[in-house]
Amino acid sequence: MNSFFNRLIRNQKPFLNSPLGLCLLLASLSWGCVERSSSQAVNPSNSNSNPQKINLDLPPLKEGKGGLIVADVNNDQQKDFLVTHPNAIAVYDHSGKKLWVKSVNLQLTNKSESQGLPGLHAPGIQAGDINGDDKTEVLFLSSDHKLHIVEGKNGKTIREIQLKSPDGSKGWEHLVIANFRGKGDRDLLLQTTNANGYRVGRYIAAYSVDDLLKADNPQPLWERDDFKANAHNGVRVADLNGDNLDEVLGAKIVSPEGEILIEIPRKGHIDSLFVADVRPDIPGLEVVVLEEGGEKKEDSKNSAGGLKRNRVFLYNTEKIIWETHYKNWEPQNAAVGDFDPNRPGLEIWSRSRFSTDQKPFVFDAKGKVISNYTLNETKPEGWTKKGVEVIFPIDWTGEDRQLAVAKERHTSGNVGIFDAMTGEFVLEFPENADRLYVADVKGDWREEIMVINGNKLHIYENTDPNPNPNRSSLWTQNHYRRSKMTWNYYSP
Repeated sequence: MNSFFNRLIRNQKPFLNSPLGLCLLLASLSWGCVERSSSQAVNPSNSNSNPQKINLDLPPLKEGKGGLIVADVNNDQQKDFLVTHPNAIAVYDHSGKKLWVKSVNLQLTNKSESQGLPGLHAPGIQAGDINGDDKTEVLFLSSDHKLHIVEGKNGKTIREIQLKSPDGSKGWEHLVIANFRGKGDRDLLLQTTNANGYRVGRYIAAYSVDDLLKADNPQPLWERDDFKANAHNGVRVADLNGDNLDEVLGAKIVSPEGEILIEIPRKGHIDSLFVADVRPDIPGLEVVVLEEGGEKKEDSKNSAGGLKRNRVFLYNTEKIIWETHYKNWEPQNAAVGDFDPNRPGLEIWSRSRFSTDQKPFVFDAKGKVISNYTLNETKPEGWTKKGVEVIFPIDWTGEDRQLAVAKERHTSGNVGIFDAMTGEFVLEFPENADRLYVADVKGDWREEIMVINGNKLHIYENTDPNPNPNRSSLWTQNHYRRSKMTWNYYSP
């Protein structure tokens, strides 16, 4: 029985007198109860109190610079772990055995608005078969803005390239493997910020990897200096319209050929960006973005009246599907998932930016508010009043309903899984989490929780039998693969 339920029982908290509290208590004993917002049974399962532990050959990630991704770098059909630090990359195989450590001054930052990309907690690294040899390569930028391409299995250098960056920038800062020409992951998107003022990644350029590997002076396929980027974040790509080519995502969506497809009428800047099939009734995938700032409220008594501030947008390559807000509060962070399978489409969880006493709110697939609550009333005992951060949707149980997972905000604290619709925590992991990452590592399509705690990596898995073992791997989804390579603190 996990520590959260132990404390509830020991302290006889009023929470246990509620139907949901009793339900969760019974779930901890028998793993079988029905939660109030859906008839779908949620089995929170056990937390695996003995997670896989990997000792990292790196100093602790305490400054907000660096992160981790998973990829099959040694081509054994299992996911391996790549951890980045400002001065090194450390790579471990699926079992935790060290494959290689490479000393390099990586292009990593924490405050992108003043230091440039890739931003807080961003790993700043990519992995994929970029030359069609059925072997994985690893790509990254060093702090002198050189592009490095190395062998995934051992870290040996294939090529180092100094590419000219646009006038007005200091050098390329962020990179994304992409498919712009229909040849697979054989293209690369580079991004950088303006050198002066509030820095946002307005400059982007697409390259053929073949040219980067072979040409003496590789030239971009296309480039732009007017991209309306996601502030604090490196750019994301995904195939939105199902043509097997990637679009470039921001307040402007850019086609695989470098043309502007659509621009949303943002008033402030974008804080977070996500890709999902929010509306299955509409072909393709959608982009969810959170706006910070905008037109200021002149009269507090008239909260409507054309005010455009702190909104949530849903759109695709063709149109804005809806825009909405909740009390014009800044949404700041979000998690997009199937948090209530009884409702059509996906739900969008967001939270207020209040310094303490966060008040999350949830929109349905059509932009209607369907839930709101105060996190301090549902959080585990001892959890910080500052709330949650680095929030991922997670396929933990193997059932249709997704849950959410997050770490304690503004501290190297615990990690918890919670019901996004109600805020009730179903599992808590005692940790000192410096980084949190979620992905399917074990290969049964359910997802695992990865925590960097000092110089150790902990991998938590659900050890109960998977009730739906025949579902396709999440890694077969283009947007899943892309997001797991380009996440950071603001857009997990």
